[in-house]
Amino acid sequence: MSFISNASLEVADSEVFSIIEKELKRQTNHLEMIASENFTSPAVMQAMGSVFTNKYAEGYPYKRYYSGCEEADAVEQLAIERVCKIFGCAYANVQPHSGSQANAAVYAALLQAGDRILGMNLSDGGHLTHGSKPSFSGKNYSAFYYGVELDGRINYDKVLEIAKITQPKIIVCGASAYAREIDFKKFKEIADEVGAILFADIAHVAGLVAAKEHMSPFPYADVVTTTTHKTLRGPRGGVIMTNDEEIAKKINSAIFPGIQGGPLVHIIAAKAVAFKEVLDSSWREYAKQVKANAKVLERVLLERGFELVSGGTDNHLVLVSFLDKPFSGKDADTALADAGITVNKNTVPGEKRTPFITSGIRIGSPALTARGMREKEFEFIANKICDVLDNIEDKVLHAKINKELEELAGNFVIYNQSTY
Repeated sequence: MSFISNASLEVADSEVFSIIEKELKRQTNHLEMIASENFTSPAVMQAMGSVFTNKYAEGYPYKRYYSGCEEADAVEQLAIERVCKIFGCAYANVQPHSGSQANAAVYAALLQAGDRILGMNLSDGGHLTHGSKPSFSGKNYSAFYYGVELDGRINYDKVLEIAKITQPKIIVCGASAYAREIDFKKFKEIADEVGAILFADIAHVAGLVAAKEHMSPFPYADVVTTTTHKTLRGPRGGVIMTNDEEIAKKINSAIFPGIQGGPLVHIIAAKAVAFKEVLDSSWREYAKQVKANAKVLERVLLERGFELVSGGTDNHLVLVSFLDKPFSGKDADTALADAGITVNKNTVPGEKRTPFITSGIRIGSPALTARGMREKEFEFIANKICDVLDNIEDKVLHAKINKELEELAGNFVIYNQSTY
């Protein structure tokens, strides 16, 4: 007799099943506008829930420490080939469990403890793993920072000045909350002038890069990381890419056995599925619409009198500043959630509040675009966002808007019950 139950989740664990049902309802009825979130296809989720979850496959394709890895080899090699085709690179490691672990592996491969890194200041739009003090990147390495000017944009001449003074071994370019296109060519010129390695983290804009709707880090960056969710619309995970064979070897060793054990083969399979979707001709239409919808957010928010960091957007997000408002980013986050809109509080340049309170919010277009919403819907939603922010304490209005937006959401179904 088998000890493995074939009962459905609903029967095997009604408590977890109920929680998942509630989460499906939340995702369906609320408008997801967190810039780092998106919706995967049922095919990607099917791969994540596949029998590959049972397989240990320490090592790399055709060089494993376990037997029975023939199919794991095949699916990982497929993922590698597809992501290299998307981004036009020679080497890729698809095993990182997350973007943060991908970044950790880059540092582990190319730095010694205490080496200098130069990354974007967290309050100006950078990421924790770009040298922030609470992160391993700020604790294990000597971190220095560049930021943005009063206009909310990177001043590349200023970055060069800082690089000349600090002499970093690695310069990190890429951001978590920066609404303008990043010029990787200029960063390469800076890195070359001070003899630094250029490391591009494109986690937020990778889906736009794939569609040629954002400048590519190749051939400028020495090493590139990305997450596979966010604008790539795949499973949660990371990827590291390079055109340098020696860097590729160091990266592979840094991931395994450096900071990870067995890869998550089921997630790698899901990455392969997502990469095939990105290679489809329809992807460029999606990426263009993501940017078009973000421009609608920009226009309406500005027309309604709100301040946007850098004055607008070139990509998938807008960063709204409340430095001149009596309420905080946390207040706005909570009020919008009550109205059925999910965003995230975010620090802004010149931040005066704590990272738990903040003076801004980050709003993204990828997830609602994936649901099929276009300019018409985004104009309606943007005005509702402004209505909430203009009446931050009006709970009755928030509840009314929630009902209106739930009705809108009902016209753009994400998943049928049988496919999630």
